[in-house]
Order: sequence, then C-alpha cells, then structure tokens
Amino acid sequence: MQKTSIAGLIAAGGFTAAVAAILTWRFYGSMTTIPVTVSVTLWVLAFVCVVLAWRVRDRKEDGGIGQDRSQLSPVTAAQFLVVGKAAAWTGAIIGGAYVGMATYILPRADDLIAASDDLPGVLASALGGIAASVAGVYLERHCETPPPADGELAG
Repeated sequence: MQKTSIAGLIAAGGFTAAVAAILTWRFYGSMTTIPVTVSVTLWVLAFVCVVLAWRVRDRKEDGGIGQDRSQLSPVTAAQFLVVGKAAAWTGAIIGGAYVGMATYILPRADDLIAASDDLPGVLASALGGIAASVAGVYLERHCETPPPADGELAG
C-alpha cells in the first residue's frame, strides 16, 4: 500500500471546494441551516485517529508489535492504517466542501441573517474536516514499519 499523497488530498479538497462553492453560490437560498453539531463526527474522527496513532507509536517504541497476546497485532496496525487513510480522504473531501460553502457565507455574514446563522457550523465543519484529514495522515504515517534488515525474520 502506498502512502497517501498530500498533493492528492489537497487536490481533492480543492476540487470539492470549487464544486461546493459553485453550488452554494447558485442554491444558497434553497439550503437548510447548517448547525455546529454537523462537525461533531469529524472532530471525533480526528480524535480517534490521534489516539490510535499514539497507541501505535508507543507500541513501536517498546517493540510491542508482534504475535504475542501482550503485543499489538500487525493486522490491527494494518487496520489502523486503513482507518487513517480513510479518515484523510474523508476529511479532505468533506472539509473541502465546507470550505467551498464558506466562500459564499463568510463575506455575507454581516448582511444576511441566514449566513450569520450558518457561519459557526460551516467554520466548525471546515476545520473539523481539515483536522480529520491531518489526523488520518498522522495515523497512517505512524502505522508504517520499515522492512526487516537482511537476515532478519519479517514477523
């Protein structure tokens, strides 16, 4: 499995932001209110990724990844890596969508009551998406293990 490309995440977030900006500029009057609670899932995802990354990092430093019951299973570390990769892409796409919405809402927050009501939810969701993406990459990078040296067993 290859590392998640930071440039790819930025491109996906930028593309999603552009699409969301176009749609928001065109259909903002038909949209429903965006509450702050929308961002809770993104922030929880970011928190879980950081906690898992710390757990894997601590186990790697102690030599605690292996097949013993007291060690972190390599399969579990690989599953954490997949969670990190998914979180990175999800955060980039959803965060980008809310950044696109913010391009319309931010300049109009003083003029439109609806925009001022939506501003906290949009900002919290945009920042939550970015945080989830960064935390996902952080988790993914901590789940990598170097290949064994020549003559060592890979296990």
